[in-house]
Formats: sequence, C-alpha cells, structure tokens
Amino acid sequence: MCRPRPTSRALPSRKVAMIEMPPLKFATTNGIRMGYYEAGPADDEPPMVLCHGWPELAFSWRHQIKALSEAGIRVIAPDQRGYGATDRPEPVEAYDIENLTGDLVGLLDHLQIDKAIFVGHDWGGFVVWQMPLRHIDRVAGVVGINTPHTNRAWADPIELLRARFGDKMYIVQFQDPAREPDRIFGSRVEHTFDAFMRKPVPRPADAPPEEVVAGVGASPRLNLAFPQMIAAYDAKHDPRTPILSPEEKKVFVDAFTRTGFTGGINWYRNMSRNWTRAEGLDHTVRVPSMMIMAENDAVLPPSSADGMDKLIPDLEKYLVKDSGHWTQQEKPEEVSAKLIEWRRRRFG
Repeated sequence: MCRPRPTSRALPSRKVAMIEMPPLKFATTNGIRMGYYEAGPADDEPPMVLCHGWPELAFSWRHQIKALSEAGIRVIAPDQRGYGATDRPEPVEAYDIENLTGDLVGLLDHLQIDKAIFVGHDWGGFVVWQMPLRHIDRVAGVVGINTPHTNRAWADPIELLRARFGDKMYIVQFQDPAREPDRIFGSRVEHTFDAFMRKPVPRPADAPPEEVVAGVGASPRLNLAFPQMIAAYDAKHDPRTPILSPEEKKVFVDAFTRTGFTGGINWYRNMSRNWTRAEGLDHTVRVPSMMIMAENDAVLPPSSADGMDKLIPDLEKYLVKDSGHWTQQEKPEEVSAKLIEWRRRRFG
C-alpha cells in the first residue's frame, strides 16, 4: 500500500520557493501516482525527460527546465518513485530497475509520447542508461550526467563495494534491514542538505588520478561513511561553498521532512536484485548518446566513464570543468547550453 499523498497544507513553502517550476501535474503510471513538471511547446519531438538522483527531486532540474523550454524544447521532469510528490510503495522490491524504467514508460503513455530523450543524473543516470536496454522502442536518445554506463559487473555489486570499502561504505550500510541510515538522515534533514549540496574542495594540481572501482565508481581512498558523516556534521566547520540558496535548500528540506529518505534508499536496496535479474541482458546502447562528466566529482569521476564507447557506438563525451557531483545545479548554464546544442544538432 502507498503512503498518504501530500495534502495542500503540506506544501505552502514549496510553492513559494519553486518560482521557476511549472505547475505540478500527476500521472497514473505503473501502479503509482507520479508527480511531474512539464514545460515547452507540446508539439516538440522528441521531448527530453529529466531524471533526478539521490537525494534529489525534479526541482534539481529547475535551471534546465527553464532554459530548455525557453529554447523551444519540450521538457518533462518527474519526482521519481519514492520522492517528493510521487507515491512511495512499501515493498523494497517495488523500487527495482524494472519498476523504475516502467514508471517512465507509463509516463510517456500518459502523455501520449512515442519516444523521448532521457537525461539522468546520479541514480537517474543508472535508470536512463537502462531505458534503451529494456524499452528501446520508447527511447530516442540518452544523456548521462556524471553517471556512466557500464557492463554488468562480474560479481554482486554490493559484495564488490563491501570488499573494497568495508561495511561503513554508505551503499553497503543502506542494505541494513533495520534502516538505521534512513533514521539518521530523516532526523537531520537540514544537516543532510547542508553537507551534501556544496561545491567540493579543489583538488591539488599534483593530486594522483582517481583509482576507480570497476563497474561501481568511486575511489577507494574516499571516506564514504555518509550516515556517520551526517550524524556528526556541523555546518559551522564546513569551509566548502553551498550551491543552494536558503530558499532552494528549503524546498529539499521541506520535501524530505515530509517523505523521509526510505523511498530513495530503497533504490540502493535493489542493486543485488537488479544485478541478478540482468544476467543475459545485452548492455549495448543503440541510440545517440552523450556522457557529461564533472571534473571534480569524487564519487563518479570522469575516469569512471572510460571504456563507455565499447558499449555505446554513438557516444559523445563532454567535460564540465570545476564542477563537483551536483553538476546541473553547480554549472546550470553550461549544462543547459550543452543539452540544447546536442539536442538541436542530433534531433533538429
């Protein structure tokens, strides 16, 4: 059973802060009610569907929604399953990759769209790279932002992460059936966004290149015990620059205070299930594709995209310099301009 949907009394600050967002709409798709935002000319084809990551919302694409729609491109940005205005089913397996891609197919059906270009950041990137593997007839193109496309890992990804980083690595911790990470983030919502939504500390020019775990990203030198980091976090001692205004941060804080973090974390709890069920799946992407990389993303560094051309015959790469993980929010003008340029050049 889905949790109660938000009432109008729960969203006043969200409406005030989201001045750049179009009206919230709803679609019934794949057994859930999905909230989404749409802008641009209704007859523009193929539209661009923007898929957010963790812990984010459709609001993460506010700059791109405005820029792309003003450029004459139809754009659609959903709050994905478990997030924001969209339903949050209880069963963990309801968040596997088959459901996440099925939600997007159902959204196209609701809008009577044959094919779309799917753009994904962070976890949304994993989802959009899966779309042409599972629903090729609904995909015109794919853009991954920070998140590379890889072949199926040679072993269970959770066990690979555990072996390389240990039990405190956040994705490994997310597998805890007691949901302690959910409780930590949920009890310190503002601290979570204060800590995550910042520009990284610049890397020294002589820093060695990142060593990346094959198929799962991230350098083994990183401290990825995010729940413990949030539990001890104090913004007064953080020298990094925030990327959100107080009003923008309030949108995220209000939404996750209402919904909690379990829906999004359940995506991670399906990584082993997704890996098992992908056995035998052809991982070749046969649509025009672009990979946008961020120079200073420590978890998904540009080197994690090495070798993508072996799986994607029609692939372009673009590097956003001086950007950390939250690329479309850190460098919104550059990301929007590249999306517009690529869309026009490849699709008219």
